[in-house]
Amino acid sequence: MKLPSLKVSGKAFTELAAGGGGAEAAGELRALQRDKTMLLVRGIVDEARTTGHPHADLAVHAYDLLSEVESRTADAVVGVLGYPAVGAWAWRTYLALTERTAAGDGPGGPNAGGHDPGRLGAMAVVAAIRSQTACRVRLPVTGGRLMLPSLGEAVLPRGPDGVVDVAVRPDGIGAELGVGRFAVRVDPSCDGTGWRVLHRLPAAPGIGMILDDLDPYRWPEAHELEGRLTAGRRRTWRSRLVEAWRILTADHWTVAEEVASAISVLTPLRPRAFGDNSGTAQETFGAVALSEPGNGLGLGATFAHEIQHTKLTALTDAVALTLPDDGRRHYAPWRPDPRPVYGLLQGAYAFMGVADFWRCRRGMERGAAAFRAQVEFARWREGAYLVTCTLLESESLTEAGVEFVTGMRRTLEAMLLEPVDLAAAGQAHREAGWHRDAWNRRNPGRTGP
Repeated sequence: MKLPSLKVSGKAFTELAAGGGGAEAAGELRALQRDKTMLLVRGIVDEARTTGHPHADLAVHAYDLLSEVESRTADAVVGVLGYPAVGAWAWRTYLALTERTAAGDGPGGPNAGGHDPGRLGAMAVVAAIRSQTACRVRLPVTGGRLMLPSLGEAVLPRGPDGVVDVAVRPDGIGAELGVGRFAVRVDPSCDGTGWRVLHRLPAAPGIGMILDDLDPYRWPEAHELEGRLTAGRRRTWRSRLVEAWRILTADHWTVAEEVASAISVLTPLRPRAFGDNSGTAQETFGAVALSEPGNGLGLGATFAHEIQHTKLTALTDAVALTLPDDGRRHYAPWRPDPRPVYGLLQGAYAFMGVADFWRCRRGMERGAAAFRAQVEFARWREGAYLVTCTLLESESLTEAGVEFVTGMRRTLEAMLLEPVDLAAAGQAHREAGWHRDAWNRRNPGRTGP
């Protein structure tokens, strides 16, 4: 495969600093993350071969098959290597291999560190199915389960463990997988005997997201994950997504563009004891993990928040915005704990997006909901602005970081000029004060910004 370099254009950088970017910048970041995964995959193959990993030959064969498919049907390879859980597997596996090398350890067992380079064979199988390419692949199977990222999971009878030969026999829609004496029909649209599909939730005609409740690499915190969802719960997720998409496309078109360009997967999480749970992870670009949304408006607000984290995390893979952590910690108006500079930047960028979401909602809501929208707008524009001041005074930003935060600050200054109902502004100030008082009690002796 042709290996890329990780770069972001000056135009995208400027637009991202202002808080937006739209489809073009989000698409550029998506391509950058896919390229990062391609580099990691090549690194996995090289490290496995150099260190004599027991499954190095499996990784080499899978890489060659991916290269062959790419030469004829590039989209099939782009699709699987751009899948969030594949990015997580590539990152963790590459780290496991290089850390063992740096420590001077031998290759260990085939699954040393818990992350097997031979798993690249599963990605080759997916690319073969998507491109309708007949082939044979040798890959490791654990407990009789073969995860095919972005497609689903094959469950084999009698639970074989170890390396197996898999024959991919395309059938025009999916494929039949031959594993020894067993065969499993892979249908990309529905469950079947020995097959659990990753369901796709339509948001609007031609737009949808995969609901990933299967892949072991779908989220780094396994204890937060929901298990397989029932059909009834999938219907609830679908209705919330359709409602959220209607709200975003009607009133928040930039967020809608960015989400459509960058987010392809929803990962169900368990709810917190108090309130919803949502997040993005550096290693799973393109996925938003969240607990079951209560309504479409809440999911829309979650998208407005998490797309900011998604963009900033991807950008910082190409452009360093902060200097190495010097141990100092700072107040963040949305967190109970003191934050390092990078975490502070992430929060300010996300809540700038949240403030803009509620800025737009002020004119859409009525009664108590309209008042609440004004409170949210007032509180988070001021909180994010406060943090940009802390960041610019911290001397912990790179030259590019100063430029980026200055762009953020200009956007927030414009928000601060917009009028807000006096009662709503007063409520926002009270809530901000309550948060700061609670933070001071929780973190005695910290009186800095």
